[in-house]
Amino acid sequence: LARMLEPGGLFARHFPHFEYRPPQVDMLRAVAEAFNEGRQLLVEAGTGVGKSLAYLLPAIHYAVRNSTRVVISTNTINLQDQLFRKDVPDLRRVLRVLDEQDGRSDTPLHNFRVALLKGRTNYICMRRLAAMRARRDLTPDELRVLARILVWLQLTTSGDQAELFLPTARDRAIWLQIAASNESCVPDRCWYAHRNRCYFYRARRRAENAHLIIVNHALLLSDVAVENRVLPEYKHLIVDEAHQLEAATTRQLSFASDERQMTRLLSSLYTQATVRPGGLLPDLLARCQRALPPEIRAQLTAYVTPLQSLVERAHTQVTGFFDALHQFVEEQELTRSGSTYSQRIRVTPALRIQPAWSSVEIAWDNAALVLRRLADGLQTLIGGLNELIEYDIPEHEEMVQNLADVTLQVKEQAAQVGALVSQPSAAAIYWLEITPPDQGRHLSLHVAPLHIGPLVEKYLLMPKETVILTSATLRTAGSFDFIQERLHAWEADTLAVGSPFDYASSTLLYLPTDIPEPNTPGYQRAVEQALAELIVATRGRTLVLFTSYNQLRRTAQAIAPRLAEEGITVLEQGSGGSRAQLLEDFRTLEKTALLGTRSFWEGIDVLGPALSCLVIARLPFSVPTDPIFAARSESFDEPFYQYSVPETILRFRQGFGRLIRSKTDRGVVVVLDRRLQTKAYGQLFLDSLPECTVRRGPLASLPQVAARWIDGQAAYRPQDQTF
Repeated sequence: LARMLEPGGLFARHFPHFEYRPPQVDMLRAVAEAFNEGRQLLVEAGTGVGKSLAYLLPAIHYAVRNSTRVVISTNTINLQDQLFRKDVPDLRRVLRVLDEQDGRSDTPLHNFRVALLKGRTNYICMRRLAAMRARRDLTPDELRVLARILVWLQLTTSGDQAELFLPTARDRAIWLQIAASNESCVPDRCWYAHRNRCYFYRARRRAENAHLIIVNHALLLSDVAVENRVLPEYKHLIVDEAHQLEAATTRQLSFASDERQMTRLLSSLYTQATVRPGGLLPDLLARCQRALPPEIRAQLTAYVTPLQSLVERAHTQVTGFFDALHQFVEEQELTRSGSTYSQRIRVTPALRIQPAWSSVEIAWDNAALVLRRLADGLQTLIGGLNELIEYDIPEHEEMVQNLADVTLQVKEQAAQVGALVSQPSAAAIYWLEITPPDQGRHLSLHVAPLHIGPLVEKYLLMPKETVILTSATLRTAGSFDFIQERLHAWEADTLAVGSPFDYASSTLLYLPTDIPEPNTPGYQRAVEQALAELIVATRGRTLVLFTSYNQLRRTAQAIAPRLAEEGITVLEQGSGGSRAQLLEDFRTLEKTALLGTRSFWEGIDVLGPALSCLVIARLPFSVPTDPIFAARSESFDEPFYQYSVPETILRFRQGFGRLIRSKTDRGVVVVLDRRLQTKAYGQLFLDSLPECTVRRGPLASLPQVAARWIDGQAAYRPQDQTF
């Protein structure tokens, strides 16, 4: 396999522009050895290594030769699609040439089978769609989205939401009502799955026959959550973008709820209406009207009617609970008045012992009692309905499955909210989130796992024969210790292969020596003035990375008029337009600057001179009061150096990596955070970067220095440094 990538090999002979990259071959050899020996491997592969080819080639070879399957997981759907639609087809063409040269006919490599499988919420659920269509209380927004989906259904073959245009958060929330999101779905009992009309299980059947299954982290982890009922059985796993595995696991195993969600769940069971009651329970009685003998129908009605009353009582108690929560938050003055952002309040033992919290506990006890009785009653009803299978009840299986779905959700709501209020687990983090007044002071409840390392070790690392974890950023200050500790991957071999790019000649890192430190007087004004002059000097072509929308907006408002005078357009994340559209405009429009926050720190590629200057406004430390960050910090003896700094270095390296994406790229990275030079931890950040040219100097010199470097006029000088 390595010979195929070396000078004079198959790739070089058939692809004139193929470049021999020794780091790529080193990675391929390590991946192949991990497959052969059944090992765990952590590989950091710098930008430009071509790591996808380095793991795809041995994965395909191993899977075909051993008649097995390999799962490849990515954090983003974009990379998932790139692997499936570009990298895999390209590799198939090369392997076809190899097979023809060797005259293979027994197990030709190019005939490997590959399947793309996304998370459930990417696929429409026909059963949930039918339930929505049967509702009589749809809002205008729901009707509008439903109409669009019904038209789309006549055209789609995949049922993949990516084919739909859902521009607003409200549209996407409506989609989730009909997405195949319920992990408890049992295809054997689903009418649509039986008739091959379930898009998710169609995709899953293709995966069962594949050598490679390409998924994203969300699906990989949802498979773990339901004890491997989502993916076909597999023993070999490659995790790309592995630096995001902890965050992805946290998101997948988290719980969130609010009053609207709980009341919507209850309304799906029963809603009193002036004309005709709605919900699953009245629908059940209507379907059984003609199918059951009178005596059984009477028994069913006598059982269901009290359940409907329980639903109404649950509505009342849930409302009372959230009223008590709101009152507690206001009386304790837990939120900052005048804030325009959502605020998170961690629910800790210290908060629960407040005398006023007892009112919240009492309100929840009342609600939980009714919810548990309702769940028990529904469970008994489902058991009774299963015994009526001999009768010709219309869509009997779907009706039972719908009730089972709601029962499971009611139980989860009762368990998770109960833990937050009065029965916390030491392995979980709890918090409240409150939106600002202009968004209605909406309050939601959240639960997340405290540590995911033991879960990753137990469910992903230990059961598999081969596990490859790879990313461009896995090390902090040259060490894998942090990522190994977070993922409990202590048994994994480690390998770091450097980038083939010559950073010393392509990249200038400019560190201003006279800018105030963040959160000190004059800092924001200095940022605005520096950016305005820098972007003018570089004629746009600048990506500015912020850590908060607030600073981004203030900066955009301050510099946009000055840049407009020079014919430079400012593209601002959050001002309208999708992330993809902003990137496309930045790539194609001349004299453009793009201002973005966290989602722009990684996963974007802008080749060539369109991105010639990258500015990092401040080091991307987590907000200290963030509940997840705060809770995890408490588990360290020295939380700042053992947790906060390494976590931030990984984000910092991802942001730095946006600039140079090819051997011909050239540009400047500017860090407008002087802590990189004044704090002891600053050198750890610098030690984590490639060996680029670094210059320290005043802000006044920055525009000219940057412009000259980008235009290729700056030669290395004695006062420059490499590290």
